[in-house]
Amino acid sequence: MEISIRKFQEEDIPYKVKWINDDRNNKYLHYDLPLREDKTLQWFKSLEGRNDRIDYTITYAGEPAGLIGLLNIDLKSKEAEYYICLGGDKFKGKGIAKVATNLLIKKAYKEIGLNKIYLYTEVDNVRAQKLFEKSGFVKEGLLKNDLFYNGKYVDRYIYTLDVKNYIYNVGVSKIGIK
Repeated sequence: MEISIRKFQEEDIPYKVKWINDDRNNKYLHYDLPLREDKTLQWFKSLEGRNDRIDYTITYAGEPAGLIGLLNIDLKSKEAEYYICLGGDKFKGKGIAKVATNLLIKKAYKEIGLNKIYLYTEVDNVRAQKLFEKSGFVKEGLLKNDLFYNGKYVDRYIYTLDVKNYIYNVGVSKIGIK
């Protein structure tokens, strides 16, 4: 199973639009839908020169399979917010998200020097919570009425990952850090 992550590229825009507009993927995403390619291209071009986020495309056997990245990168505090979205159903349930998450954590540690990664997930998104917990994230708390989306308040959990502790406990060889 060949899984990798590479920098998000302009040619990935149609995949992102397709995946985010898919009702099976966007239930817990908070996008202004539908996503459009022209607007996504504008977004992509606006990223040039920014250092507060990094976006990757997950590939499986060379085929684009999803999106993963870090938002709100704070180099002073050495922390960032994690996100992930797998593409179609054919990529789900294969362990791709777990491997891609490990690759992202490795990059966050080696290339950016992050100490903490955090994320938010809706309380109903149990499948994602299982992934996060298997990947070493710890549920820190419940944020009641944390987000107002589609006319209603949403409760979310906040998860954190102590990157250095994770690297030490998982073992550098297991996730390929030398």
